[in-house]
Amino acid sequence: MTATSKFEQHEFGSSWTQIESMGRCSHALVHDGRVWLVDPVDSEGDVDRAIGDNEPAGVIQLLDRHDRDSAALAERLSVPHLNLPTAVPESPFTTFSVIDRRIWREVGLWWAERKVLVVAEAIMTTAALAIAGTGIGVHPGLRLIPPGALRPYTEVHHLLPGHGEPLHAPDLGERIQTALDKSRSDLPRTIARIPRLIKDARG
Repeated sequence: MTATSKFEQHEFGSSWTQIESMGRCSHALVHDGRVWLVDPVDSEGDVDRAIGDNEPAGVIQLLDRHDRDSAALAERLSVPHLNLPTAVPESPFTTFSVIDRRIWREVGLWWAERKVLVVAEAIMTTAALAIAGTGIGVHPGLRLIPPGALRPYTEVHHLLPGHGEPLHAPDLGERIQTALDKSRSDLPRTIARIPRLIKDARG
């Protein structure tokens, strides 16, 4: 059987990335024996593996149009579906508004103790959209006015994106700032790659 996702265990939970052009990525964050699923895709076996022996605490949806399997999993696990939460009760996470527009509402998660930043869509690690030297790309629709809400997060050691595989490095805060700074100048190269991404997604 051909794998449809790539699973990664890390020290604070796990992530699984769909093997596809835009690489939808889901996360499980574990704290004190409880686990929160973030923007999950219910690909075969991944959710059960991510939960393991931990108690499911909630399913977090960080983007208004990113339902994925969030609602269905929350119902299946009998836990709250936290859609664009302003807080995650009884957790170590802080939420913040990344974008608040009529057609785009997105919330980010910051786990200060672990230096973990979770971003659904505004930035990503999909290789075709990454800005040279950073491994991080700003969403094409935000390149002209990159999301300033991410600039305060200079101490990031773990970036968990909604698209592309997680990154783990002590300089990620600096790399995020560079990606934001270069988002406009990199736009022509990004536009040139979009048709290929669309073709791959359809293929």
